[in-house]
Amino acid sequence: MTKVLLVTGGSRGIGAATAIKAAADGFAVAVNYRTNRDAARAVVSTIKETGGKAIAVQADVSEERGVLGVFEAVDQNFGRLDALFNNAGVIHTNQRIRDYEVATLEEQWRVNISSQFLCAREAVKRMATDTGGNGGAIVNMSSAAARIGGANSLMAYAASKGAIDTFTTGLATEVAPLGIRVNAVRPGLIETDIHDDTGDPDRLKSLVGMVPMGRTGTAEEVADLVVYLLSDRASYVTGTHVDVGGGR
Repeated sequence: MTKVLLVTGGSRGIGAATAIKAAADGFAVAVNYRTNRDAARAVVSTIKETGGKAIAVQADVSEERGVLGVFEAVDQNFGRLDALFNNAGVIHTNQRIRDYEVATLEEQWRVNISSQFLCAREAVKRMATDTGGNGGAIVNMSSAAARIGGANSLMAYAASKGAIDTFTTGLATEVAPLGIRVNAVRPGLIETDIHDDTGDPDRLKSLVGMVPMGRTGTAEEVADLVVYLLSDRASYVTGTHVDVGGGR
């Protein structure tokens, strides 16, 4: 049977690159998106053009009803789930602690934390071997910001990703006996358009000097790692937080 992967936030950047690479690795892929339908359909078309199977599923996974809708679509179209890439997330404009508002904090927690908890909940229900599932793998999207702290610019975002590191460790321990592996990736300065949302279009250029390898990374480089962690090639890997940051 073809294994099935759900990628949340799969219409652009690392999510899109992962969906395409996972399909090439043999997964059927459900590409979740919130608003960019054309981009999600383009990812699906790319997968189908190379002989893969994919669907696009619209939903806001920061809300429970959206999460339930995504998983219902996976059930109806594929009848199983073997892997989840908890990728959906948002970043905020650069600001310091004196400028934070409650709305900014609540959005970070809801989109970056609650969505991963809710999607993992539904994935575990379907994968757990004690309830008839075949086991599986989950990769959570964290960030190098979880280690660095995000001072003077992205502290709320960094805090939300620190929560994901803790969640990854706890979930990996909880579901290992159920045949499910859980890991996190922590990208550093990666060339995606999410950086535009910080309000600093030159952010990558200004920070690349801190990277020992002397360059930024690509979405495809992160996707290679995600697909490995989701695959059987990583069958004895769980509870890890893997940095993809060129040494920073």
